[in-house]
Amino acid sequence: MTDIAKVTAAPSPDLLTPDNCAVLFVDHQPQMFFGTGSGDRTAIINSTVGLAKAAKTFDVPVVLSTVAAESFSGPILPQLADVFPDQEIVDRTSMNAWEDAAFVEAVKATARKKIVIAGLWTEVCVVLPALSALTQGYEVYVVTDASGGVSPQAHEHAVQRMIQAGAVPVTWLQVLLELQRDWARTETYVPVTEVVKQHGGAYGLGLVYAQAVIGADAVG
Repeated sequence: MTDIAKVTAAPSPDLLTPDNCAVLFVDHQPQMFFGTGSGDRTAIINSTVGLAKAAKTFDVPVVLSTVAAESFSGPILPQLADVFPDQEIVDRTSMNAWEDAAFVEAVKATARKKIVIAGLWTEVCVVLPALSALTQGYEVYVVTDASGGVSPQAHEHAVQRMIQAGAVPVTWLQVLLELQRDWARTETYVPVTEVVKQHGGAYGLGLVYAQAVIGADAVG
């Protein structure tokens, strides 16, 4: 039973903050996009870049990884690389990134317990490291709209499998706004609204309209 006297205006420890999470991008590469059929690939790219800009805006540690970049899958998504031009990319041979020592060391180096992960394909290169990280005590948040599988069924089954194991499904915009969480945080207000205007679809256009008609301080 809730003790009303102890209720305070305080956030849940389950919420993502700039200080408690890291974002992992796994295998956003041409060959992987070619085989993605669970949703509109342009939309997945938009969500992936939006998530990347969210992480950069709040200085959240990021791990970028590819699989067989030179021999099969091609380079990391150029728009993603452009957000982190100086970031080292961990290339692997293993489909499960969590079986690659360099990848795991990069995750450990962030010193964050909460992992936000997105990638291609959901049913292989996302679900395998997600389940592996969960068994080792990490809290895992799967960005479903910045991930894609070979079919809608493959993507959905993978998401459900991760949920059953304890992962939390989120979207890129949810991550961005959860990191901001208060429009009074003026140091990130403008960068956040810029990301929304660039990648937030109709919501972004609404923000453009509101700021043009109501004023520069209008929020979404």
